[in-house]
Amino acid sequence: MNVVVVESPAKAKTLNKYLGRGYEVLASFGHVRDLPPKDGSVDPNADFQMVWEIDGKAQKRLADIARAVKGADKLILATDPDREGEAISWHLLEVLKQKRALSDGQPIERVVFNAITKQAVTEAMKNPRRIDQALVDAYLARRALDYLVGFTLSPVLWRKLPGARSAGRVQSVALRLVCDRELEIEKFVTQEYWSLVATLATPRGDSFQARLVGADGKRITRLDIGSGAEAEAFKQALEQARYTVATVDARPTKRHPQPPFTTSTLQQEASRKLGFAPAHTMRVAQRLYEGIDIGGDTVGLITYMRTDGVQIAPEGIASIRSVVKSDYGDRYLPSAPRQYQTKAKNAQEAHEAIRPTDMTRRPREIARYLDADQARLYELIYLRALSSQMESAELERTTVDIAAQAGGRALELRATGSVVTFDGFLAVYQEGRDEDPDDEESRRLPQMSAGEALKKLALDATQHFTEPPPRYSEASLVKRMEELGIGRPSTYASILQVLKDRNYVRLDKRRLVPEDRGRIVVAFLESFFSRYVEYDFTADLEEQLDRVSNNEIVWHELLRRFWTDFTGAVDSIKDLKISEVIDALDAMLAPHLFPPRPDGTDPRQCTTCGTGRLSLKLGRYGAFLGCSNYPECRYTRPFSVPGADGAAEAENRVLGQDPETGLDVTLRVGRFGPYIQLGEANGGDKPKRAGLPRGTDPAAVDLDMALGLLSLPREVGKHPEDGEPILAGIGRFGAYVQHGKTYANLEAGDEVLTIGLNRAVTLLAEKLAKGPRGKRFGGDPGRPLGDHPTLGGTIVVKAGRYGPYVSHDGVNATLPKDKTPETITLAEAVDLLAARAEKTGGAPKRKAPAKKAAAPKAAKAKNAEAEDTAKPAKKAAAKKTPAKKTPAKKTAAKGTAKKPAATKPRAKKEPAQAE
Repeated sequence: MNVVVVESPAKAKTLNKYLGRGYEVLASFGHVRDLPPKDGSVDPNADFQMVWEIDGKAQKRLADIARAVKGADKLILATDPDREGEAISWHLLEVLKQKRALSDGQPIERVVFNAITKQAVTEAMKNPRRIDQALVDAYLARRALDYLVGFTLSPVLWRKLPGARSAGRVQSVALRLVCDRELEIEKFVTQEYWSLVATLATPRGDSFQARLVGADGKRITRLDIGSGAEAEAFKQALEQARYTVATVDARPTKRHPQPPFTTSTLQQEASRKLGFAPAHTMRVAQRLYEGIDIGGDTVGLITYMRTDGVQIAPEGIASIRSVVKSDYGDRYLPSAPRQYQTKAKNAQEAHEAIRPTDMTRRPREIARYLDADQARLYELIYLRALSSQMESAELERTTVDIAAQAGGRALELRATGSVVTFDGFLAVYQEGRDEDPDDEESRRLPQMSAGEALKKLALDATQHFTEPPPRYSEASLVKRMEELGIGRPSTYASILQVLKDRNYVRLDKRRLVPEDRGRIVVAFLESFFSRYVEYDFTADLEEQLDRVSNNEIVWHELLRRFWTDFTGAVDSIKDLKISEVIDALDAMLAPHLFPPRPDGTDPRQCTTCGTGRLSLKLGRYGAFLGCSNYPECRYTRPFSVPGADGAAEAENRVLGQDPETGLDVTLRVGRFGPYIQLGEANGGDKPKRAGLPRGTDPAAVDLDMALGLLSLPREVGKHPEDGEPILAGIGRFGAYVQHGKTYANLEAGDEVLTIGLNRAVTLLAEKLAKGPRGKRFGGDPGRPLGDHPTLGGTIVVKAGRYGPYVSHDGVNATLPKDKTPETITLAEAVDLLAARAEKTGGAPKRKAPAKKAAAPKAAKAKNAEAEDTAKPAKKAAAKKTPAKKTPAKKTAAKGTAKKPAATKPRAKKEPAQAE
């Protein structure tokens, strides 16, 4: 019996069918061990020896693999064909050696296949190799670098920046890209400009548009007409002008197809065309790669989805060309196959591009076996691969220059357009764009000839304003990282996810917006660790790691060079006080935080007290700006730049006077957002304040609305059943109505000022109908999704106290943010449950056994004890865990440095995350 080890159960299931008798295929469920999240897991003083710890959830799986290997004829490691796959095979082999599961002379083979098809697997089994130690060394170097940066830099960050979280080697550079773009937007100065467009007609009556591009022998560029007066002068001249065609230039041109997908381009196109987040794209692609049940046969539909390569194997090209010929004819088939070369900086191992494993499985035929997202992504991959071997599109681009004579002035206009004379690959696929392209080129112009007179139909002078560069979308950020050589295809999705999880960035209208916390972290790193967030430095480090994978340099030497400089930079700021760090950040961010005021006054002057100066402050909830006269003056302002994104004005805005008290009602901006205030602080008494309802535009707030908010909570009316008052107000969770102890949320925040009695009674009744929270969630029977394909039993999706989740046989898995109970599919639910089972070792949650009733005498004491200890119970259990050192020692790799018991506080687990 031959034992084959792969990563996932889905892959194991597919291979079991292909290999048949004589093979036992087992799954490791990904990595089986990692560096313990504590100081000392990588020891720079012992030539970077690494202590590995077996994942507790992997113990049983490793025991099963070890038992199977002991009686096996051969061990075949068939993990994924990239660095991570090579590392998993290496880890498995090291663990099996420690367990003494391998006998002397027992054959050990490493096989890789780019597609999970019977042909690819059979061919791979015929051509085994050894584990590629150079790839393993590159993995070890990368893992050590990420660990050392995380566990060295993050504690400094926590001590110097209250409220900050950890810093990663590559995430920090990606975050800097987002913050630098935001700074560009904030510094951008809008410029006015005008365009003049004439609508003209040929003698045959065909109309078209032409733009003013020159006057009196000088070219007019986009920004040259900067005022309405200039535009009006040109318009008057054009009104009186005679128009003649000067030249007509029609040139044939071609547009060539794009290469098939790499990991990066797949994530970009799926984001632009399908709206998928990169992480979701990779999850769906993983399922397509590992295999889909088609008519009782599990088939891998696409090749491996983590790749930099754009080339396709000869048999793949032949298959694509065959489909092009049969479906579209010889006219659409190039005479010779197209060959592509990667342009990505630091391209990784030479894997094939992402393509369908069998081009005869057309999207429309295979869709019935896939869920909606799988079908859409498969179609995208299929059409891109198909178009890559099709003929170029042929176009004719026409440029018409028009002379306009007005008195003694000579004006020039230009009309451009194009027409597709042969669609070629455009019949199948056209690449998406982040921004709307200028459609002037796509206009088709009427037939014209030089010297022909034209008739003016209309003239338009249009005012425009220049716009700042757009924020990065997830797709454009991935593209930019790839251009700079930052990160790797397999890490892009996780990098973006980590930035969102740490609340360093947020998604707004599919654009990445840096949070204040993220901007402060970047400013700190640029101030004190500038080299380590430089784009060129990070890209150069990636090149060095590639040289390790090519067996050109020794990974220990790479780490030694890095560590010497890095520790020096960390030591240089260890003794800095927090106040010194804040002062440095305040000075660095001054142009961003305190832009010049229109009236020329000091931008740091406090407008509340008039004598204090504003400066950067750090609190437990993040950064804000405060007055130097605190606590006498309590003026604060958010860290964000005033006016950005249509935010409220930075300075206090007087809305009017309260008719009852005569006090000023002002709209202010505080640390937690805009709010309304009545009057000023008087001694120790705080003035009355009211927050704005969620989603309210501060610019739209007037005196009436402000007075209404200050009057909250207000009585809507008496409940018709018991005559008790129903109140409307705003709480920490938004606007609400209240009757007794029953609260119901309002759908729109501004409804709190206008809601009537009937609507309030209806909302409260609906809330009561749902029942108490515990009963409502605990008793939800859920919506059946279908039977589990391998384990049997129904999988259901339910509403939980902490959000929707899927459940099967006692295993519960929370839905990700991009999924809802209405959109989750059976296949996705199976994946989520498998991942959850892996984390919990496959064990469903069990209810604690019911305790016997206490004796009457002790009942009161037991109840009191339960009341006192119920909440701290979890913390007490957690404290016991670090005390156990023996498991780490038992599973430590042979020959690694043994560390004494750590006396330092344990570092947080978070920084150990890869890239």
